[in-house]
Amino acid sequence: MRAERAVPIPNTMLAALPRKQYERMRAGLESVALSFGEVLYEPGARMQHVYFPNDSLVSLLTLVDNHLALEVGMVGCEGMVGIPLALGKNVSPIRALVQGAGTAMRMKSARFSEEIRKNPQLQQEVNRYTGALMAQVTQTAACNRFHVVEARLARWLLMTRDRVHSDAFRLTHEFLGHMLGVRRVGVTMAARALQKRKLIDYSRGKIRILDGRGLERAACSCYEVVKDMNGSTEC
Repeated sequence: MRAERAVPIPNTMLAALPRKQYERMRAGLESVALSFGEVLYEPGARMQHVYFPNDSLVSLLTLVDNHLALEVGMVGCEGMVGIPLALGKNVSPIRALVQGAGTAMRMKSARFSEEIRKNPQLQQEVNRYTGALMAQVTQTAACNRFHVVEARLARWLLMTRDRVHSDAFRLTHEFLGHMLGVRRVGVTMAARALQKRKLIDYSRGKIRILDGRGLERAACSCYEVVKDMNGSTEC
């Protein structure tokens, strides 16, 4: 009889673990479906679970005056949502919002804290991803301050594409405004400019990338910087 092939693990953090370590962790993992617009964490609330996205995408948002939201990072199949738990903090400093529906592996926070104490390989992967996420957050902050909206929108669309492995996703101008920290009219103008150049198509809350190479040329340098920083954490 031929040996059964190991089932591929979509999340690259989990896939990087030795197979025996991952198999031991599986008892504490459950597969969940994440819906577009679902809130996983709110600032100041206790984090009940950590999430390892498979084909879903989660935005990390910081809130100003309790209602203005700005994206400071995004997490896809290259990482995990709930990094503060690895640092001994069980209260979320940010809002974690699902921007790309899909699946994720979920673990209770207490179980995760136990696993990370006993599993040095998991601790190593979490540390590596934490560094990559910090690099993304700092670069995003600089990008939002110094680059024009059109280039930032191109960068954001490319980062989303890389994590959901699709050229098409569901988005509204209002939602993108929160992601980029600009008014809806600014997003509308930037999207029209990219559409006029035949780089994207936008209709009824859906965006499709038509020319990935062209969109990369239209994006600010932050896209390549973050991609190079992430290195092996890419999906």
